Amino acid sequence: MATPPASAPARHEIAAIARQDWGRLVASLIRLVGDFQLAEDCLQDALESALRHWTRDGIPANPPGWLLQTARRKAIDRIRRSRNFERKSEEYARLIELDHDDQANHSMPEIPDERLALIFTCCHPALDPKSRIALTLRTLGGLTTSEIARSFLDRETAMAQRLVRAQRKIREAAIPFAVPEPSQWSDRLQSVLGVLYLIFSEGYAASEGDDRLRHDLCNEAIRLATILDRLKPDEPEVEGLLALMLLHNSRKAARIGRDGVPVALEDQQRDLWDQQAIINGIALVSRALRKGSPGPYQLQAAISAIHAEAPSHDETGWQEIVLLYDQLYSHQPNPVVLLNRAVALSYSSGAGAALASLEEIDDNLQDYQPYHAARADFLARAGRSHEALAAYDKAIGLSQNRHDRLFLENRKRKLQAG
Repeated sequence: MATPPASAPARHEIAAIARQDWGRLVASLIRLVGDFQLAEDCLQDALESALRHWTRDGIPANPPGWLLQTARRKAIDRIRRSRNFERKSEEYARLIELDHDDQANHSMPEIPDERLALIFTCCHPALDPKSRIALTLRTLGGLTTSEIARSFLDRETAMAQRLVRAQRKIREAAIPFAVPEPSQWSDRLQSVLGVLYLIFSEGYAASEGDDRLRHDLCNEAIRLATILDRLKPDEPEVEGLLALMLLHNSRKAARIGRDGVPVALEDQQRDLWDQQAIINGIALVSRALRKGSPGPYQLQAAISAIHAEAPSHDETGWQEIVLLYDQLYSHQPNPVVLLNRAVALSYSSGAGAALASLEEIDDNLQDYQPYHAARADFLARAGRSHEALAAYDKAIGLSQNRHDRLFLENRKRKLQAG
């Protein structure tokens, strides 16, 4: 049976909440029920209930509060029916108490912001670093398993198994849901920073769907990094990460054309860049680097600052960027850093030099779309048009985002037109 037209506003509202408030809602539920999978399942049940009730009765005044209350009641039902009810009796009693309080007040519950606590829970040292980041991206960032797998260049099935194991370990080890004391941060901070950067990166260049930019993810990552900077002042890598996000985000108004297709850096209108964000970002990275302990985020922010300060694409300090990528590679020896270095090298030393440098990483990035897109550009600039067209076809075939495909198809057409 077809869904009645009246459900359209409800569907729109539910989609918006799932996109913008998922992390806040699931963090609150995990805090209450102490179980990642139970929290996600109950929130999903609540979204399905919302579609039925909101279609029939209209959208409530506080949609997120309605969902939290409904998810809480779903959790009560699930815990009551579970075989290990006795073990979960404390959680059950707490949920019943909270539900009664809400009903007595005749109001929807306030939703506390538990997201930073969730990040630190997921980044507990009992989990391996890769699982820490993947689990946080899934529960807090709202990223799909396939999006996370692509970030790590992994298979989706392998990533799904990793996420299940991480959730089980947190539950069985009774890892507390709390922001630890600053003295306990050393084992978790790098993973927390990695999580925030990957959330930002997915928002800045969405790997799936029709939207190239997801401002909700970018803003959320910047917000959490700002909180982290206040909790841990004068930590150079925290300052470096926040600077990097601000500098990248400063270009958001120029990165997407009116047709929704990305605009290459060399073609962006620099007068659209957010100058205040650039000033703030440069001040942060300068302060961090003066501490004399440069790390990966400080170095990436320094690279972004060179782009931000350049009057034009041609006047960018490309050789300095190449040297900074060399330093970055000593901290993060991975092929993506070498690919980004090759892009800078193509402008400082020519497309031929960049193509030669790609030979070092050819076997590692065959399924990575940006590798083939960059290689196509280098080949085109080197006058090897036939090979460039084949590389564009490969990159287009690997693109999961519609606007990325359009961008590459436009470049391919320009090359074909001579």
